[in-house]
Amino acid sequence: MYRPRPIVSLPADTDADGIKVYTISASDKAVDIAPYLPRLAAMKRARSIAWSTTPAFAICHEAAKARYLVLGWWGNDNEMFIAVAAQDASGWVEDLSRYSFCLWDMEVMWHERNAFVECMYDAVASLEAYRGDRFCKS
Repeated sequence: MYRPRPIVSLPADTDADGIKVYTISASDKAVDIAPYLPRLAAMKRARSIAWSTTPAFAICHEAAKARYLVLGWWGNDNEMFIAVAAQDASGWVEDLSRYSFCLWDMEVMWHERNAFVECMYDAVASLEAYRGDRFCKS
């Protein structure tokens, strides 16, 4: 059964490249992001993207049965790309045929879509404004 989950925007300095980082918790407890940060770093390294100049966000989702890390970024003018990793018994796995984002993650994605339109897809793009536009719901 659907029940809203707390969504928290972490401080701007959580990611050295300026990626916005959010947490979502199935248990309503604060999410410890320590297990997520090494995986986020690995996901970023695996892609030839200039993260410090790319509008992007990450969702550290402490779900009911697993940890999920969703990395989203904008490219090709107006496309949102995603990578999803889930932590199972074998460790972190990136396999979009097995794991994807879920309906709680989409609430953050909707905010990020609107922030991108307002801050980056206007006559004058502002990465600083995009990074400052953060969603938070408790």
